Amino acid sequence: MSLPMDTDHQDIRDAVRALCETFPAEYHRKIDEARGYPEEFVDALTKAGWLAAMIPEEFGGSGLGLTEASIIMEEINRSGGNSGACHGQMYNMGTLLRHGSEAQKAQYLPRIASGELRLQSMAVTEPTTGTDTTKIKTTAVRRGDRYVVNGQKVWISRIQHSDLMILLARTTPLDQVKRKSLGMSIFMVELKDAIGNGMEVKPIANMVNHETNEVFFDDLEIPVENLIGEEGMGFRYILDGLNAERTLIAAECIGDGYWFIDKVVDYVKEREVFGRLIGQNQGVQFPIAEAKIELEAANLMRFRACALFDAGQPAGTEANMAKYLAAKASWEAANACLQFHGGFGFAHEYDVERKFRETRLYQVAPISTNLILSYVAEHVLDLPRSF
Repeated sequence: MSLPMDTDHQDIRDAVRALCETFPAEYHRKIDEARGYPEEFVDALTKAGWLAAMIPEEFGGSGLGLTEASIIMEEINRSGGNSGACHGQMYNMGTLLRHGSEAQKAQYLPRIASGELRLQSMAVTEPTTGTDTTKIKTTAVRRGDRYVVNGQKVWISRIQHSDLMILLARTTPLDQVKRKSLGMSIFMVELKDAIGNGMEVKPIANMVNHETNEVFFDDLEIPVENLIGEEGMGFRYILDGLNAERTLIAAECIGDGYWFIDKVVDYVKEREVFGRLIGQNQGVQFPIAEAKIELEAANLMRFRACALFDAGQPAGTEANMAKYLAAKASWEAANACLQFHGGFGFAHEYDVERKFRETRLYQVAPISTNLILSYVAEHVLDLPRSF
């Protein structure tokens, strides 16, 4: 599988950059300081059709691939924004698109594409299981024409700015399934009906201005028709979407990395200390050059993952590697940028500290770098499973 001929898509880049320029650094800085949500920015992206990039044209989207979607996410971050406020809209609908019924797709996808509905949130992670998803304890028990849900989720993002949420719950007890990956199911939760009626949301204050929450389910009733796909197959459905998520996160990290490198290169070309530009010093040049090299390598792996995904081929290894490489490269670029700005790197007005915090998240989420290393060891190198 070769790379797609056009990994540049300059028309898309120019259009996204033009939109982002109407939301300058001051806008994102004020949102961050207020711990707010960039409502106007997300609305503008939605109205321009960028967040519906991967929704087929028949449902009102653009029918683009992961390659183009990743470029959109990259350019948002490269322009100084944070795609984490809205990236869920890109990949969460994939579960519905690939596994939903025709009636479900017709009901939701056009309204998601138009912006009438936001599908920003997906509830999988639990406090006691973390990434050990097969051990989730949230249950959904069928009672007539309803499923009754009980349990708890954590680190569930953008609930307060979403209309719909994808929920993974166990419909068959773990001790009653042949394989631990079976017996979990996916549901579409309509949040305005659920919150206060069996679903409670508690925000989690955190280092990044990232809206995320604890969620508690106490006899939440979900209509049977909101089951997506076949009961018991939800884990496989979730895995289908993780490759897209990790590749898009990689693209965001690449956008961050370019932002940091552009920022620090401009600064060290102008900053004089001891009568010389600090950009003349190899101790300054080398970390920036190393970050640039790693970033370009990550970029190639990102497009490799996109090419495989868009061709309908397995892309798990490449998606994981792209996320690992891009998160590492953006973090190295962030460290160099902050270090060589000195004290100014900690000043809000330079935006370095904000972007520094934002890109640090991706060493941990949506999957930690150590788990990616474990994946490669087991599934690529055929080493014994380590956990």
